[in-house]
Amino acid sequence: MPEDQHDSPDHFEERLTVALRDTGDGFQADRTALVAGGRTRGRRNRVRRRAGVLGGAAGIALIGVGGAVLLPQGAEPDTRRSVAASPSSGRPSPSPTASGFSAKKLFDTLEDLLPPGEVGQGVVRGSNAKEGPYVQVVYDDGDGAAAIGVGFARVEPGGEQADRLTECPDQTFTAYDDCTSDRSADGSVLRVLKGYEYPDRRVDTKLWTADLVTAEGQHISVSEWNAPAQKDRPVSREEPPLSAAELKELVSAEVWRRVADVVPESGQLVEDGGPGAMPSAVSGEAVGDTLAALLPDGLEVVRRGGEGEFAYAVVDDGEGESLVQVNVQHGMNDVAGQLYGSAETLADGTRVTTRQGSGDGRVPGVVMWTADTLRAGEDGFRVVVSAFNNGAANSEPTRDTPVLSLEQLRKIALSTEWDALR
Repeated sequence: MPEDQHDSPDHFEERLTVALRDTGDGFQADRTALVAGGRTRGRRNRVRRRAGVLGGAAGIALIGVGGAVLLPQGAEPDTRRSVAASPSSGRPSPSPTASGFSAKKLFDTLEDLLPPGEVGQGVVRGSNAKEGPYVQVVYDDGDGAAAIGVGFARVEPGGEQADRLTECPDQTFTAYDDCTSDRSADGSVLRVLKGYEYPDRRVDTKLWTADLVTAEGQHISVSEWNAPAQKDRPVSREEPPLSAAELKELVSAEVWRRVADVVPESGQLVEDGGPGAMPSAVSGEAVGDTLAALLPDGLEVVRRGGEGEFAYAVVDDGEGESLVQVNVQHGMNDVAGQLYGSAETLADGTRVTTRQGSGDGRVPGVVMWTADTLRAGEDGFRVVVSAFNNGAANSEPTRDTPVLSLEQLRKIALSTEWDALR
């Protein structure tokens, strides 16, 4: 989890394409750390990039470009078969041609697989589109129009990305109502997540997803909303139209695996260790262990976690939960002037600054206190520790102030225990 919980590249990759929607549209962490965090992520190429396989919200954003086809509402018959029905029971199931799957074939397939209802207003890309295949429709079963989309990708079987797509996310940073993840006998893993378009739930738009990753690395993702579009449209029904069982049936349709097989090579993931990639200097476990060891006595650690250069602990002193997070970064000397222009410089050359501010303007009363340090030396070693007066991203305040004072945060950030991670 990067220090930018509000709009991180990890969130973009996971929420949009077929690739997981984790974290971060909700919780806004240290604003000053964003520039530095972005530079660090860019240098290390740790955020895997899909050159062309976009799904989810990106489908609507690409209307009219990249080979997308806009099918007008009402252009197709108004009744469809059940999710369990095979496409062969109606129009023939699409099969790859010399150019893969056409936009029309993808639209027809999704129509055939949906329960009875009106289907129209589709945004579809065929497999020959640069961005890769994607199909989204507006579906109405009589209880209100809802957007439903299917995206495709290929991932490394058993790799970190496959795990992210099929594991239930950390509820400290991602708000959701229910999540299940099951492995089948054939080695495929299927996760169904009932969450929200906005983790802070500032609007009532729900987002339910089913992600299937096969043993061969095919990734199929189905997304549905309780509104005709994922953003900027009022909700039209209490819940998305397909139940968890129907989502599982839809995402498991055999034809989608054949579509995933023809995803363009540009849709392949760039894994850590690939050309130009640099390994992470530290692990989330090591960062978390160091943070836990530096916490003052008398605090109960309710839960903890971390990844890469980031770790967090939710602690309680008996007066309410408080989220404490830390980012450990290297090579930050090139942005020292931006981050520490008027900061205090200690005798050993360490720069240190503290800040008090709001944690997230969309959740009234959330407070964030931060101690930000940069050690002297060519390695540009930075430690940023922040504490909040709530116990999870986007949650209401549980106390008036964070559990740690600015002086305690400063002491933790300046501890020599972090030198073991340099």
